[in-house]
Amino acid sequence: MKIDELTQVINQKLDEYLEISYPQKIFKSMKYTVMLPGKRLRPIMCVESARLFGGDIQDALPCACAIEMLHAQTLIHDDLPCMDNDDFRRGKLTNHKVFGEAVAVLAGDALLTFAPQIILKHSKHLGDEKLLKIMNEYFQAAGAYGVIAGQVMDLEAEKLYSPKQFYEADVDEKYTDQDKELLHFIHLHKTSDLFKLALRTGAIIGGADDEKLNVLTEFGEKMGIAFQIADDILDETATFEEIGKTSGKDKAAGKLTYVTLYGLEKAKKDLIDLIDECFKILDENNLKSEIFTMILNKIKNC
Repeated sequence: MKIDELTQVINQKLDEYLEISYPQKIFKSMKYTVMLPGKRLRPIMCVESARLFGGDIQDALPCACAIEMLHAQTLIHDDLPCMDNDDFRRGKLTNHKVFGEAVAVLAGDALLTFAPQIILKHSKHLGDEKLLKIMNEYFQAAGAYGVIAGQVMDLEAEKLYSPKQFYEADVDEKYTDQDKELLHFIHLHKTSDLFKLALRTGAIIGGADDEKLNVLTEFGEKMGIAFQIADDILDETATFEEIGKTSGKDKAAGKLTYVTLYGLEKAKKDLIDLIDECFKILDENNLKSEIFTMILNKIKNC
């Protein structure tokens, strides 16, 4: 199945799973952000990972859609005034701008718990052993050791730096090894954890062994960090029309990003190096995937 066809199938399933129920306002808020036009990278990776290891695409769709719901939850909360305070997401108003802050918070909370319900309800045929593994992966990535840890440290990093710093010293003089470790931690958990979740749960559905799961963990970690570097580059160089959100906000807010830490040229070089490492992992482990190749090339050519 081609990537466009797979995206369409995922969108149809998301629409089906997020049927508007009572109370309608919360379901409309949940569905609003989930169904915003997007690349659907994480659910696509989950389905493709399952296929690579002999799994049925249909078996992976509930988990894939649940991961997209979890991703939407992180976006809703990330955009809140108490977090990044963004007005636009994917070219549309953010959830709290449409439904208000209180409902947006509740919609994020609802998606966080609704997503695993979708897996359990629609994946019983996978068996208890696989379901337990999938649930463990989900809650690890979604909780205090996963994306929440990344978001907390992202907020903490904002307190350490001021926009003025970006113009007062050379890149090498501004940051320490501790700053680099902090940035790596943020990228690893805010971004890579959901990439790894998608790849590992798909592989579990497909029946991959622990050795292959470890390979996918490394692959997902590198691809996730590459994706975040690309996002940091685009925040510096792209327009609103290209990225669907306000550009230049990271620098204006004094956020610790790959570009502010290492400079634009090194960020571009490191992005290419990471993508090359991802391709090497696929080649060395005989994981042939046109979809992963397309995703990697798209990230590389941000």
